[in-house]
Formats: sequence, C-alpha cells, structure tokens
Amino acid sequence: MNFKSQNPFLNNKSFSATTASKKEQVHQATIIDYNQEMTLSGTISKTILLFLLLTASAMVIWWMTFNGMNPLVPAIGGAIVGLILVVISAFKPHLSPYLAPGYALFEGLFIGGISAIFETMYPGIVIQAVGATFVTFIVCLGLYKYKIIKVTEQFKSVVVAATLAIATYYLISWVVSMFTSFQPVHYGNSMMSIGISVFVIIIAALNLFLDFDRIEKGAEQKMPKYMEWYGAMGLMITLVWLYIEFLRLLSKLNSKN
Repeated sequence: MNFKSQNPFLNNKSFSATTASKKEQVHQATIIDYNQEMTLSGTISKTILLFLLLTASAMVIWWMTFNGMNPLVPAIGGAIVGLILVVISAFKPHLSPYLAPGYALFEGLFIGGISAIFETMYPGIVIQAVGATFVTFIVCLGLYKYKIIKVTEQFKSVVVAATLAIATYYLISWVVSMFTSFQPVHYGNSMMSIGISVFVIIIAALNLFLDFDRIEKGAEQKMPKYMEWYGAMGLMITLVWLYIEFLRLLSKLNSKN
C-alpha cells in the first residue's frame, strides 16, 4: 500500500510523476528547460521567503496587540483566509506562486494573534515555542539529509495512520464539546493531556520527514517550477502545526507551576 505525506499539500496528486516536466520536451513550440524545473535549492529559498513574510505579518499583529488591539479578530480572519488559500492551491497548484505568499501573510495574522494571547498568559512562552520548532526542524532535516532516518513505506504507513488518528480525535472532540459539557482529555494540564501533546508533537515532527521526501522526489522527477512554491507552502503548513502544538504543550507545563 503506497502512503504519501499526510500534509494536505504534499499529499495532493499534483506531486506525482505525471506532472513532471522533461528536459527538451516540446509542447506547442514551448521548450521546458532546467530553469523551468523544480529544484531543492529553489524550494528552500521560497520556504525562507514565506517564513519571512509570515514572521513580518505576525510581528505587526504582535505590536498592535500590545498597543491595545484585540488580536482575536485578525487571528480568526487570518486562519480562515489562510485555509481558503490552501484549499484553492491544493486544486490549482499552478497558482501557488501567487497563493503561497498570500497564505504566509494571512497565516502570520493567525500566528501573531495566537502568540500574543499565549504570551500575555505565560510570558516568555513564544520564544520557547519558536526555539523548539526551529530546533526540531533542523534536527529532522539533518536526520533526513544524512539518511539516519529513511522514509520507507512502513515509516509512511505508521506516520499517516497516527496523523489520521489525531485528526479524527481532534474533530470528534471539537464537535462533541460544542454540543455537550464534555471536556476532552487533551484539555487541561493533567499528565494525560501533556502526554497527548508530546505524542502529537512527535507525529508532527515525523510528518516533516514525509514532506522532505516528497519535495526531494518532486525535484528528481523534474516537476514544473511552480511546484517549488507548492512544496514550500506545504512545509510551512507543517511548521505552523508544529509551532501551535509546542505552544499548547508549553502552556500546559507553565500552568502547572
């Protein structure tokens, strides 16, 4: 059974060999050459650009929040618009060069607002979450690059199954808590709740390996140049998820003190 990355972006059928461009392929008098093909370096540079855009947007909301503005409205608005852009790009990957920067800017509103709320409650938590996310990314990248951890089919199966289980649990818990007084076990700061957060962070980190693998395969298959934006946007989605989960875990640990 062939499992692909659970990232909603990198799991899209657009990341398949059928979309790969070929050197010297002629179609309607257009030659697709190396400069029009997806590369690892190109994807990395675009990921850095998206990260800078997201950070700049988040810093604006951060500054406005600590100057009296309610961050909840821009956070919710940014999350909704960001999700819409993700869905559009998933079906229209050739629009990624335009949608990816927009996603980074609007997701920055969400990240900035949520971060400001957590920072108000637990001073110093944001820098801890940022540091933990950055270190996790670097470690996973190093482990993947030097083949210390190999992305096998069995590895993919386990990560995908675990991610689907988490998504299903979160969805059911959210729906049930909306209509009843039931409090999901991952709420609060109990040892069970903290354990769940640690588990989710591990799965989110493992998804990075699947994302690295899909991007590397995309470059090897010589996919179109716009897939660099698509892959970069997919990585940002995973990193945002990882950062939010670190915020949740650290808030639980801080609330116990």
